[in-house]
Amino acid sequence: MDILFEDNHLLIVNKPFGMLSQGDDTGDESVVDWAQVYLRETYQKPGNAYVALLHRLDRPAGGVLMLAKTSKAAARVSAMFQNKEPHKIYWAVTERTPEPPQGSLTHYLKKLPDKNIMRAYSHMVHAAKEARLDYEVVATVGSRALVQVRLHTGRRHQIRVQLAAMGWPIVGDVKYGKTDFLPNGCIALFAKELRIEHPVKKEPLQVIATTPQGSPWDDFSLPL
Repeated sequence: MDILFEDNHLLIVNKPFGMLSQGDDTGDESVVDWAQVYLRETYQKPGNAYVALLHRLDRPAGGVLMLAKTSKAAARVSAMFQNKEPHKIYWAVTERTPEPPQGSLTHYLKKLPDKNIMRAYSHMVHAAKEARLDYEVVATVGSRALVQVRLHTGRRHQIRVQLAAMGWPIVGDVKYGKTDFLPNGCIALFAKELRIEHPVKKEPLQVIATTPQGSPWDDFSLPL
């Protein structure tokens, strides 16, 4: 696990593609599981170490993921996320280049009954939630594009379903579009940057992750 930042209050890692953020029915190891073992062994803590997951990344995606090591930090950061204070930047590789190359998207997302799939609507429907993001094409190679996304809301599968609804599915995301498979069911979606006020020190905190080698980002001649 690549640790991007750590102090007495926070632990921020670069989540590997294909790894759960938090445990589920599969029983597969999650980032929270790893963090508890890491803290217990590194600091020789008896019993289970306190770990709170402050936001989530879909299992097939990777990138910046923040956890709290104290309940005080967890409560304060959770309030920041509820107030939409953190600045979150994602990088996605799409099968088709967005047109126009820069803009904002607003959809209303609703989970399909008995399925882990979201549907995007252009208008409000019953039980749907508003989803907003800004996007910008950073580079293109053939028909594919490297797209930078800034989230303004945090909905389930938001970037995946909104881009797919526009006809720009994320590479590897067969759940939301006709696209090529990537190894281990991963998708070309990466949480690149997180900016937030430190919950205790009250100082600006910026964390930037590096995309792994051997990924779709290698096709773009950029320092990723």
